[in-house]
Amino acid sequence: MQPITLKKKKEYIESLETSSRRHSQWRDILGRLWRNKLGMVGFFIVAVILLLIILADLVAPIPYDKQNFAERFLYPNSVHLLGTDNFGRDMWSRLLFGGRISLFVAIISVCISLFVGAILGSTAGYFGGKLDTIITRILDIVMAIPGLLLAIAISAMLGSGPVNTALAISISGMPGAARLIRSTVMAIKGNEFVEAARATGSRHGRVIFKHVLPNAIAPLIVYSTMSIGGSILAISGLSFIGLGVQPPIPEWGSILMAGRPFVRDFWPMIVFPGIFIGLTLLGFNLFGDALRDALDPKLKN
Repeated sequence: MQPITLKKKKEYIESLETSSRRHSQWRDILGRLWRNKLGMVGFFIVAVILLLIILADLVAPIPYDKQNFAERFLYPNSVHLLGTDNFGRDMWSRLLFGGRISLFVAIISVCISLFVGAILGSTAGYFGGKLDTIITRILDIVMAIPGLLLAIAISAMLGSGPVNTALAISISGMPGAARLIRSTVMAIKGNEFVEAARATGSRHGRVIFKHVLPNAIAPLIVYSTMSIGGSILAISGLSFIGLGVQPPIPEWGSILMAGRPFVRDFWPMIVFPGIFIGLTLLGFNLFGDALRDALDPKLKN
């Protein structure tokens, strides 16, 4: 009984040491992130925009679809903070509720591209050989087509709408996620803990999802953060040319498109949607860069 007790104590001590190292690593990561001033600016921008979007029902009491033709083309005032559009609808409400659609579609598209990319990339990177060659060649072919052009072609085939837009953006972004995961898996699979898992008879699927992918989480976090901003820009671009989310559903790109005929006579319909899109993209990019530097300081230089 005594050896078993000593073994359990040793395992308990090792688990405490591992937990302590992990907490120390996360403290170092948060410390580096906090010291990155531009990263904190990006985090603040993203946090404010997300908070406004989530609390849109409270901070934008005027319904986004309420029309009042007696109040068309109003400039910003105390009642309508960002003015009204050509139908007398409150621009502040439309931009906040439109942000919900833009962010929701962007998150869904990034999740889909990460899920499919994780399957393809981990399979190619872990097994290698002919399977890796086939998957890599397919990814190279897809990546040879510009992402936005591919999204336009897919949207033209599938039609407009939030779901089809999310699918189009996710398909165009999937090769990048798969290549990232493949390279990360190839760097991890030769480590001792992976070899030890194989030696114990663990199945390939268990090794990939329990030992390999969890250790590839850092680059995936950075990729996800920066991809959300790019996805929002792509979604707005598709909506602007009539292939994304279309009226009456409010979305930043479609709101911008609605103001295009009045660009010379009524600037708020063009300027304010552009500011929301630009600030969101800037915030996610700055925060994503800071996350990359915090998670892997070697990449900073």
